[in-house]
Amino acid sequence: MPEKKETKENLVTRPPIVVVLGHVDHGKTAILDFIRKTKVTEQESGGITQHIGAYEIEHQGKKITFIDTPGHEAFSAMRGRGAKVADIAILVVAAEEGIKPQTKEAIAHLKKTGIPMVVAINKIDKPQADPAKVKRELQQNDVLVESMGGQTPSVEVSAKTGQGIPELLEVILLLAEMEKLKGDIKKPGEGVVIEAYLDSKRGPTATLLLRDGTLNKGDIVATRSTVGKIKILENFQAKPQEQALPSTPCIVIGLDKVPQVGEKFEVYGDFDSAQKYVEKKEKKSGEGEVFVADEEKRVLNLILKADVQGSIEAIEEVLKNLPQEKVILRFLKSEVGEIQEKDIKLAKDSKARVIGFRVKVNPIATKLAERENISVITFDIIYELAQGVRTLMEKRVAPEKVRTDLGKMKVLVIFLTEKNRQIIGGKMTEGEIKKGTQIEVWRRDEIIGRGRLINLQKNKRDIEKAVKGDECGILYEGDVKVEVGDVLQIYIEERKKSEL
Repeated sequence: MPEKKETKENLVTRPPIVVVLGHVDHGKTAILDFIRKTKVTEQESGGITQHIGAYEIEHQGKKITFIDTPGHEAFSAMRGRGAKVADIAILVVAAEEGIKPQTKEAIAHLKKTGIPMVVAINKIDKPQADPAKVKRELQQNDVLVESMGGQTPSVEVSAKTGQGIPELLEVILLLAEMEKLKGDIKKPGEGVVIEAYLDSKRGPTATLLLRDGTLNKGDIVATRSTVGKIKILENFQAKPQEQALPSTPCIVIGLDKVPQVGEKFEVYGDFDSAQKYVEKKEKKSGEGEVFVADEEKRVLNLILKADVQGSIEAIEEVLKNLPQEKVILRFLKSEVGEIQEKDIKLAKDSKARVIGFRVKVNPIATKLAERENISVITFDIIYELAQGVRTLMEKRVAPEKVRTDLGKMKVLVIFLTEKNRQIIGGKMTEGEIKKGTQIEVWRRDEIIGRGRLINLQKNKRDIEKAVKGDECGILYEGDVKVEVGDVLQIYIEERKKSEL
């Protein structure tokens, strides 16, 4: 479709779009919650009543849009699809814990994208808080804050008391001013899908984040997987509106199916050109991958049900990073909605595990799962879900047998031989031996058989163990007859839980 030419007259300053990243439990959600509760205007709708993936606040008369994702995993999934989502990032680090693995991952994401960041040193109210240590650890990870001579601003905050939150918002507005963020209000809207789900009453529902241009009620919108005319356009508080401007999160109804989180969307002049765009993208993406499992590898089949499409994207992104050299993860189904009877039936037929994320289990499904002994596990935190799936994968791996050699005994005399048992006298030449261990019988440098050490004696008295230099007698049970001159290798074999 023909694009309107960008001119200076069309350009307006747009609010910054901010994403919050950091390690689990360091307070990302708490900071977002505090900002939302104190800065979002409570209107007739009563604030935000559902998870839509983004919200808008006002500070010092200026607007800021926050992407409210389930952690940086969703942000990563969007970035993986080539979508530029945020303008500024807040890197949250707990003042009493410092840099953790996910903090390092978040820093790596931001380095790749080149997005300006501000460090929020959270939980500053705690007695163990040590912001100086956090700053030193940041420096070791190539993030030099301003107070240590660098370019990255840092603010000490408490999501519990609200300390430092106004300063954090001021820094964001300052960074936005330096970035000179602009939007063209005359061009057709374009941006990113940041949340999507199927509403039982209203149909496919998507939260769109408008990066540029304007979006109007009645516009024809297409992503790579869906197309539709906007019948309902709402702001982040679910209030009806006629138009959305750059950097605005909005809820749209009218798409023919639920889009994927992270897909780009564009406004088209007519249905034909929009449909051609979708068909072209579908053709380019192909028919999907054919799953071929290595015969030596085991497979864990999963049925994943989640609250919203964004959660599915985030969970799949996290689970992809679990080691799959020994066990392959295969998603038989990933969809939004409660766990139902058909999910349990599929799990039974395919020997799959049912995983739920922030969803309920239908009562009929619960009874069927109990009757058929189908495992259904639900989670509220992505990190815990990933740990749960890792445990399931580890159970699929056969335990490893770990052998430990203890000692050697030279056979000097055979006292008694009957059936598969012998009483043997000998001298310890290496290490030690004890009851209940395994025996390898060596004759002229070859293993000729194996057995078990049933009992151990010295001077006709039972003993627990014998060491190098000791002469002792043993009760041997095995598949070959031991002879004088043989060497007995004593060892133990333990089953060790396998790791991925």
